[in-house]
Amino acid sequence: MSKEIAIIGSGSWGVALGNHLGEKGNKIKIWSFTEEEKDYINNKHICKFMPDMKINENVYCSTDIKEVVTNSDFILHVTPSKFTRTVFNSYKEYVLDKPIIICSKGIENDTLQTLDEVILSEKSDARIAVLSGPSYASEVINHIPTAIILASKDKKILEEIPEIFSNEYMRVYKSNDVIGVELGGAFKNIIAFCAGITAELNLGTNALSALITRGLAEITRLGSKMGADVSTFYGLSGIGDLILTCSSDESRNRRAGRLAGKGLNKREIQEQIGMTIESIDNIEVAKKLLEKYDVDMPIVNAAYDVLNNNLSPQEAVKQLMTRELKYEND
Repeated sequence: MSKEIAIIGSGSWGVALGNHLGEKGNKIKIWSFTEEEKDYINNKHICKFMPDMKINENVYCSTDIKEVVTNSDFILHVTPSKFTRTVFNSYKEYVLDKPIIICSKGIENDTLQTLDEVILSEKSDARIAVLSGPSYASEVINHIPTAIILASKDKKILEEIPEIFSNEYMRVYKSNDVIGVELGGAFKNIIAFCAGITAELNLGTNALSALITRGLAEITRLGSKMGADVSTFYGLSGIGDLILTCSSDESRNRRAGRLAGKGLNKREIQEQIGMTIESIDNIEVAKKLLEKYDVDMPIVNAAYDVLNNNLSPQEAVKQLMTRELKYEND
């Protein structure tokens, strides 16, 4: 049976998910905060950020968030992470008991809360799930086989929602480890930023492989301190998403790292990319968390210093390679 689905956010990932669900016969309403993006979707039937795609006829866009949420069966929250609290407060009165599927990746800077914690702090009875994993919007639109993960402590959500998403080119796995899935999705962007630097400096595949492996070790170390199941980081939302975002310039976070490798500063990088760069937003958060939990994260520290303390990418690599020698699992 088809569903009416609200999507909060009209960026490339929100539109890709909406198009996928619309092709399965569901009625999709996307909320955008701009009339321009509404016009692209409703009148031109394309996404501003992916002009080559044709959006399914079951997808409709509105700038009225009440209209989008009120009659929906469930909600996909797909805004940049830093806007999660503000945007959620603009529609929380219409949610009632509808499941909220968080499709954004990040952590709130001021509070250091994960996005499910942000929403629960504003609506304590919210029914929450998190959708993550290796998934470029362009490939979902083009029906490239994709496996993702849905995490929730709500058994009914895990029983109902995966079936709505799944078909021959999208497979949804289930998890109860909400915080682990969120942390993997948030912090892999920082490692992807560093992967862009290694690519721009022509450091080769040896360095990239080491970066992915040691980056995963840092994420796992912090995640363990924060209460995540370590095994989650060896799944789709951990190593799976790391491989994806570190290996291709399809990732805007890796593209941002390339610009840092050219010597551009934070402001110049943001201007050139032109869209939200979650890695830059979350490097400061990661720095605060590693200090709070007293976790050794040298890659994150190096990325922070490149962006905020004028450390050259070349010197950052030298510092990482000449650290005190240690056992791998220390």
